[in-house]
Amino acid sequence: MLWQRGGISLKAVVLVGNPNVGKSVLFYQLTGNYATVSNYPGTTVEVAHGQASVEGRQVRVYDSPGIYSLLPLSEDEALTKRLLLEKSPSVVVHVVDAKNLPRMLPLTLELQACGFPVILVLNMMDEAKKLGVKIRREELSSRLGIAVVEAAFVHGWGVDVLRREIAKQLNGRLTARPFCRPATMPEQEQQVFIASALQRRRAAEKILEGIYSYGDLRRGAWLDRLTLHPVLGLLFSIAVVYAGFYLLVGRLGAGILVDLFEGVLFAEIIIPWLTVWVAYLPWPSVRELLAGDFGILTMGFRYAFGIIMPMVGTFFFAFAFLEDSGYLPRLAYWADGLLRKIGLNGRAIIPLTLGFGCGTMAVVATRTLESKRERIAATFLLALAIPCSAQLGLLLAMLSATPFLLLVWCLVVFSVFIIAGSLLNILLPGKRAAFFMELPPLRMPKPGAILQKTLARMRWYFMEVVPVFIFISILLWLLAGTGLLGSLVAALVPLVGMLGLPPEVSLIFLYGFFRRDYGAAGLFLLYRSESLSGEQMLVAAVALTLFLPCLAQLTMMVRERGVPVAAAIIFLVTMTAFAAAFLLRLALALPVW
Repeated sequence: MLWQRGGISLKAVVLVGNPNVGKSVLFYQLTGNYATVSNYPGTTVEVAHGQASVEGRQVRVYDSPGIYSLLPLSEDEALTKRLLLEKSPSVVVHVVDAKNLPRMLPLTLELQACGFPVILVLNMMDEAKKLGVKIRREELSSRLGIAVVEAAFVHGWGVDVLRREIAKQLNGRLTARPFCRPATMPEQEQQVFIASALQRRRAAEKILEGIYSYGDLRRGAWLDRLTLHPVLGLLFSIAVVYAGFYLLVGRLGAGILVDLFEGVLFAEIIIPWLTVWVAYLPWPSVRELLAGDFGILTMGFRYAFGIIMPMVGTFFFAFAFLEDSGYLPRLAYWADGLLRKIGLNGRAIIPLTLGFGCGTMAVVATRTLESKRERIAATFLLALAIPCSAQLGLLLAMLSATPFLLLVWCLVVFSVFIIAGSLLNILLPGKRAAFFMELPPLRMPKPGAILQKTLARMRWYFMEVVPVFIFISILLWLLAGTGLLGSLVAALVPLVGMLGLPPEVSLIFLYGFFRRDYGAAGLFLLYRSESLSGEQMLVAAVALTLFLPCLAQLTMMVRERGVPVAAAIIFLVTMTAFAAAFLLRLALALPVW
């Protein structure tokens, strides 16, 4: 199919394959950072697409969600099938893990049966060779009747060969006309589809006879046993969380880097210079909007780049490291037993983990969950009991001074997470979706690949969030100017007083709704000025953690789940946060303020 932009017609190349086989690495190597991530028309699933040069020819490359078969079991898989059918790509690049070729080859046969022009890529060949896996590539190509390319994309090996094969396909073949069945089929037709899948599995085994040897796939299995063990896996995950999130994000990002960017760069250099420059403007209201207490420059940009950027950047770096190391799927496998008790499966660990970086992005990631029931449950838990990196870093810095307070805070928030999830499991209709996930090999990630992913995700994040920051600054400026801000604060004073907290905390809760980190920072300043006791700070920290999600996350919840579901979540989250904080206040015997 031709993809047209600005009068230039570009042919489509679609990357397909199981999850965790290296499609995204290949995508960024083909397109560089010139990629766009957006919702596919008519869906809530995002597809990355970008322009690439292939032997001097420009093509449009699509990175499709992971798929095991063209019989979709999730929204992601249905989107991949729809993408293939609607784009009728000139080339379909099927990326597989060479070590697991027998299990992945049936999808190649399925794509061929649908009439797509396929190139098979045997990725991770470096790891396959170390394990003794042997593949007679030329014979495999001959038996399949398609080009077969060996590659190791994390090392950049095989990309140039693949470009040449894509160019050959574009120059020597017309666009195929796929004849696949639609994504939604009657149950009887699905049974026929499954029967043909078994036939393709047998056909794949026959094709590989004499040209594929498994090697010693048990090598390195001790590390798998460690990460998947019920007890040792827990200890390993605790170590990962401590090193990756507490030290890297909490200490380095929220501590050292925030002090450098916000405390020095903005507070001592940029903000004073802006204040002097804005003072020359003749309109007081404009001066206040740009550089006042809620100014676009002095609050919006300062928070976006002075506070959020260091913490989100370190989180994205840590997450990319875990992603490329192959540990995240193992964490999902290990967590499946725990998440099953609250109606989710191991796949939900990905959006829940992302929530510790940014709740807004994590709500988007719930699209990868198979059922509407699981997407609603994960969205609720993200809004209730998962603090974002900005809030988490400040709370850790505040509570870690008293280890007992930090321990109680962790226990309360975790208990609320489990209890709320268990109740949702009982109340929400439907059954938990089946869990299956490809386990890639554990490997040491490449610094260049991690940096590339981190920068790409940070760019996407700021394109999404900076406009929201500007909107929040304007909204706060309007509320302050009309007196509504004071009215809202006054309305919260009685509720805050019932929690044993002084009236000043009501303003912090209001700010926390607009930006969670701002509320946490205000709470920290109150405690440092000795306006709060240790017990009061603990109650406030619990309430602020469980309180409403920030405005950006709320906006994404409305976009993803719809107004009725988002409104129900907000109501339940508010009631749960107040109830938990109130019970903690009673346990600590704090008097009503």
